[in-house]
Amino acid sequence: MPQTAQNNLRDLLKLKSLEAKVNFEKKYPKAHKFLLEKGVELGQIRQHSAKLISAGALTGTLLLAPPTGVGQLPSPTEISKSLDELAGRKEGESLPQADLIESLRQMLPESVRPLSRDEEKHLEQVIKNVTNIPAKASLEGEHLNTTYGYIGAEQHLKRYPGDILENHGPYYKEGIAPGLGAWGYFAKSKDNLNQDLVEIEKWYAVVQTLYLPDWNSRQPYLYNWYKYRKVMIINTKNGNAVVAAIADAGPAAWTGKHFGGSPEVMEYLGGSRYKKGAVLLFFVDDPENNVPLGPVKYNELNIPEGNLIQI
Repeated sequence: MPQTAQNNLRDLLKLKSLEAKVNFEKKYPKAHKFLLEKGVELGQIRQHSAKLISAGALTGTLLLAPPTGVGQLPSPTEISKSLDELAGRKEGESLPQADLIESLRQMLPESVRPLSRDEEKHLEQVIKNVTNIPAKASLEGEHLNTTYGYIGAEQHLKRYPGDILENHGPYYKEGIAPGLGAWGYFAKSKDNLNQDLVEIEKWYAVVQTLYLPDWNSRQPYLYNWYKYRKVMIINTKNGNAVVAAIADAGPAAWTGKHFGGSPEVMEYLGGSRYKKGAVLLFFVDDPENNVPLGPVKYNELNIPEGNLIQI
């Protein structure tokens, strides 16, 4: 074909292509907008379709292909045994969390009540041995009215003037308290809110300081002593443990509860449906501020780094 004829044909095809695009946009504006939002040019739709077909064919091939080497994979029992060996446990030894649950079952009374000093001493030793965190029922001469009681779900606390629930994700369903915590705002303004204060509100605990027999007579010492004091809270049924900071006073005695936990605390202790349960609550002896707030993951396997295999 002569060169002039080829150019004429190419120009004609371009015009047809442009005409088709304009007609498509006029007749199907929503489809045209959808394709643009997905980054698909109408003129490139054939190439895009070819990519999708190729990807689909490859995926189907992988899914339909019979697995190889399945017979060489270790059984779940063998995997569990290997993990135990890596963690230094001998066959038949239980996980630390199972040990703690069993110890609490044997040492605690069936119903919550104030524990004797001897009972608390034994529990302090068990907790220290299992979690390696020094938790004390009595610290610097201070002691709550009970260390074994029921904890209830609390709302988020306002950290600064103007703070709203939407700033406290991902747990929104508990809402945000209309009033302030016992120690007021955590910061004067949003700009003054640092990460330490964010963590304190996130992992906060409520204790009944208002019912302490010397609360009124020893002010302002007790007010300052309890502010953001670290406590360890242990769900006595499943062994889940959290280090929290005291940031509010309560709950009222008529509720039948003795402590409160932030939405994050309650989520970790018992899950999304956990609203009330028996717990131990001991002070954390941490003068150097080395124990972080949040979950105590004492049950994790301590596998030497060299034994990890990247795949």
